[in-house]
Amino acid sequence: MRPARGGAREQEAPVYADQFEIYHGNANPELARKIGRYLGMEMGKAEIFQFANENIFVKILDNVREKDVFLVQPTCTPVNQSIMELLIMIDAFKRASAGRITAIIPFYAYGRSDKKDQPRVPITARLVADMITVAGADRVLTMDLHQGQIQGFFNIPVDELTAVHILSRYFIAKGLERPVVVTDLGFAKRARAFAELFGAPLAIIEKRRQGNLDKAELMNVIGDVRGRRAIIVDDEIDTASTLIEIVTALEREGVDEIYACATHGVLSGPAVDRIQKSSLREVVVTDTIPLPAAKQIHQIKTLSVAPLIGEAIKRIHRGESVGALFSSEVTFTQEMTFWDERKGDAGDGGDDNPDDKGPPGSPARLAASRATAVR
Repeated sequence: MRPARGGAREQEAPVYADQFEIYHGNANPELARKIGRYLGMEMGKAEIFQFANENIFVKILDNVREKDVFLVQPTCTPVNQSIMELLIMIDAFKRASAGRITAIIPFYAYGRSDKKDQPRVPITARLVADMITVAGADRVLTMDLHQGQIQGFFNIPVDELTAVHILSRYFIAKGLERPVVVTDLGFAKRARAFAELFGAPLAIIEKRRQGNLDKAELMNVIGDVRGRRAIIVDDEIDTASTLIEIVTALEREGVDEIYACATHGVLSGPAVDRIQKSSLREVVVTDTIPLPAAKQIHQIKTLSVAPLIGEAIKRIHRGESVGALFSSEVTFTQEMTFWDERKGDAGDGGDDNPDDKGPPGSPARLAASRATAVR
């Protein structure tokens, strides 16, 4: 039996229905469909829309009693609507007696408001975490939070994935000569992992943000970058003002070519125009946030995190390790960089000929990578 919510006595460990279901809101339905494609399953059916008075309505069209339910909803533009959709969805599934509710939040909005850095300001990242918990979520699956401490804002389990291995594998395949990985202090730990996977030195940008403006004043480039090909690594690109300042600083230091990558392509306001006018060769982001057609310029490349999230869903449902994707099975994770949804799912499919693993990202190749990783 499932423990009663808020019950005084502890009961047996919860047992969920054998199958799990995936539902999505309106924030990024395309990512949800790709996750379903990777897992070889259809999305659950639900009605989610706004009335004329802007009130949000949710109705689940399937029986979800005691099922393991995963809700895909990044809190991206329109941010506040996406958050409310997520909260109302969670409440609807709780009242429909779902066995367990996992909120999949590929992009966590308000992540920058994670501390009191000025007098009389809120910690909104904590507020959002409290709302998700109170709504009835049993666990959270997210990706590359602005700061790792946000995990501690939740009183429920949080699994944080990272796109570092997928992004680094993409640049490894490009075969850049004399690369250097560039980041700021806030993302230095994960950028160091990126640099180690890439076999490249790490340079740090020292910067200071000016008040509440989306603008940063660069102070210094720490590290040898002259004559190298720089890859700027960060968790998100918002207005791209900081990114362009870093590009300017690197050009001043004599860098040959400049690339950039980030997990979350927020790309708000003048971001796309700034990138288009810059000397950046390529900007690589993932599909945690949908990229509208108007923002799809030749310099921006999008990689899908659908197979990574899909694999995490499968492991959470089965009670298997998610952390192994970034340690003992990292080769399997890196191979997801080249996953192509048109080639079918890459779940537990076998490989009839182990010597013919197929093209990068194919189901057979992914299956072979996983088999090698878990030996």
